[in-house]
Amino acid sequence: MKVGILTIGNELTSGKTQDTNSSYIARELVQRGWQMAGTLSVGDDDEAIKDGLDYILSRADAVIVTGGLGPTVDDITTAAIARAYNRKLFTDEATLNHIKERFERAKLNWTNNNAKQAEFPEGAEVIPNPAGTAAGFALKVGDKLITVIPGVPMEARRMLTEGVIPVLIKAFPEEPHHLERRIIKTFGLAEAAVDQKVADIDLASLGVGIGFYPNFPEIQVVLTIRDADEAKAKKNLKQAEDQVVSRLKDHIFGYDQDTLEGVCAALLTEKKRTLAVAESLTGGFLTDRLTDIPGSSVYLERGVVTYSNASKTDLLGVPAEIINEFGAVSAETARLMAEGVRKLGKTDIGISTTGIAGPTGGTEKKPVGTVFIALADKDKTYCRQYGYRWDRRRIKMITTQALLLMLKRYLTGELTDE
Repeated sequence: MKVGILTIGNELTSGKTQDTNSSYIARELVQRGWQMAGTLSVGDDDEAIKDGLDYILSRADAVIVTGGLGPTVDDITTAAIARAYNRKLFTDEATLNHIKERFERAKLNWTNNNAKQAEFPEGAEVIPNPAGTAAGFALKVGDKLITVIPGVPMEARRMLTEGVIPVLIKAFPEEPHHLERRIIKTFGLAEAAVDQKVADIDLASLGVGIGFYPNFPEIQVVLTIRDADEAKAKKNLKQAEDQVVSRLKDHIFGYDQDTLEGVCAALLTEKKRTLAVAESLTGGFLTDRLTDIPGSSVYLERGVVTYSNASKTDLLGVPAEIINEFGAVSAETARLMAEGVRKLGKTDIGISTTGIAGPTGGTEKKPVGTVFIALADKDKTYCRQYGYRWDRRRIKMITTQALLLMLKRYLTGELTDE
């Protein structure tokens, strides 16, 4: 089956809003073994919507449309599709009651334009929205299928999985098969380098497909197999995974839905270790990632942002003369920050970041992107230096990833003096 994506909204075509739905939807569909016919964005305009649908459906069996299902005057997707295929609109009473109930529960004032979200083209099958008010729909046009869901990413993702994909499977039944997928998450290698390391593995003989998906700052390697024989699919996928892991093991931090902060959280909890964090360069970003994990209070004692030189001295006990001699961005300062925050928090482990995020502040000896991270326990302090070439936000992001990987390796006994 071939599927295309049409995203609708002036905010997309003007560049005001980034389209994250298309990449997510495409990734989910390809990983299920379906083919992508193309992706297109158009504005809130009847003619543009009709032309976009015609273009994609000339190349695909089905199209997934996102956006333009809200209550306001510029939300025209449903009406535009109805006009494009000469369908009248009808109000689905169950959907209308669902929307009104949500308003009542949230104690929101009802306005009549919200009823617009319960209108659908004649012949459409309603796709419920478990995360919002705007329901989607599926409309058969000849031998083609149009599915429509809201553009709000949280809603679109749930509705894709719970609503759209089941509708597609029902509309385009295929030979019975079993789908197996394994996501291998890596950090520290560029996409081309990951590809090169696994290039000579004969995955085709196992019937396993491979894809490389950059999701900064990680590279995800996705292995997929479809086979009528479930046992064979599982066996062949495991063989493929073992070969890929053997080539990339030094750079793998997790699988499938793992996050690096989640992996570290599990290890800290399992080993009953406590942690304190001192951040300069990353400005609290690392602590934010750690506290995204439920139950983080079990292992995280404190996180402090010591951005100024004075705060490094006052809070962490880094001697002013050390900063004056070596600089705030130095191995010496990073080490003392990790040691200082560990003592301050009376924890098993202290970790720290310092660096130059740019775009200004760099020198010939310490250019923008110079980063130091450190980890200290009661016996030893480890420190690493990196040079990154990204923009300010990505330098901060990749620094947190590098330090979390250092923490993971420490907790698994893999961290060395290097």
